[in-house]
Amino acid sequence: MNSKTYISLLLVLVSLVWAGSFVAVRITVEEISSIDLGFLRFLVATPFMVLILLLSKKETRLPVKDFLSLSVLGLTGVTLLYIFQFIGIEQTTASTAAVLINTNVIFVVILSATFLKENFSFKKALGIALSFFGVLVVIFAQMTNESIVFSNVFLIGCIFMVLSALCWAVYSIVGKKLLDKYDPFTVTTYAFILGTIFFLPVVLPDITDTIQNISFNGWISILYLALICSVFGYVAWYYALSKIEAGRAVIFLNLIPLFTIVISFFTGEVPTFLFLIGASLIIYGVYLTQKN
Repeated sequence: MNSKTYISLLLVLVSLVWAGSFVAVRITVEEISSIDLGFLRFLVATPFMVLILLLSKKETRLPVKDFLSLSVLGLTGVTLLYIFQFIGIEQTTASTAAVLINTNVIFVVILSATFLKENFSFKKALGIALSFFGVLVVIFAQMTNESIVFSNVFLIGCIFMVLSALCWAVYSIVGKKLLDKYDPFTVTTYAFILGTIFFLPVVLPDITDTIQNISFNGWISILYLALICSVFGYVAWYYALSKIEAGRAVIFLNLIPLFTIVISFFTGEVPTFLFLIGASLIIYGVYLTQKN
């Protein structure tokens, strides 16, 4: 297996894992508040990241001059990202949230072309456009299976999801620059530590009571979000970013809403013809974006 194929398969797996997180969060926020769930995700994940970093014997010290950039990663990739995202999921639906988070494709491509001077070819633009249009088609095809009320609460939830997408784009671009100098696992670990610390002022008043009342299923969800979505997902994402352009990697995130809806099929939903058209557009868009 060549390197390009390996990275592509890795990004597909990351998208599948993160798709599962939308379903897990949508269920768990009925028991745990959005902000507390975001904090607990990283409270569990961060010690594992630190332990793995120490065992790997990688360089653990980063220059003080990069502390500001690392703080931006903590805020945009952990604290604000998940405050916005989990509130957005709570106020909308799993599939609606999954498509709105994909506006990060637009933000990443614009920011990478502006700040990283990455190439923005016609073929890449066409691939992104087709893939994102495919996402919209897939969501439209599923709207008949969901009860969506376009209330003020719903619209506010949508705005939070777009803000979450912008946070992820900033996180990816700032992180991409740091990857030119440092190991991806080290950078990610520092982002987790700082992001978890930035959560504290918001969650300290009631987090003890929340922890005492979490059910067994709640803990299973937290462990999935922490270990699979955060530890594995973030490390794999940054590893991929260290190997290929940010604009090329981010197109794989368009698979997330597709996978989110596919997961829901296990509850008895059947794919429509329109859904299959949207899925084909997403896959072809990913293919086009990977072509030189």
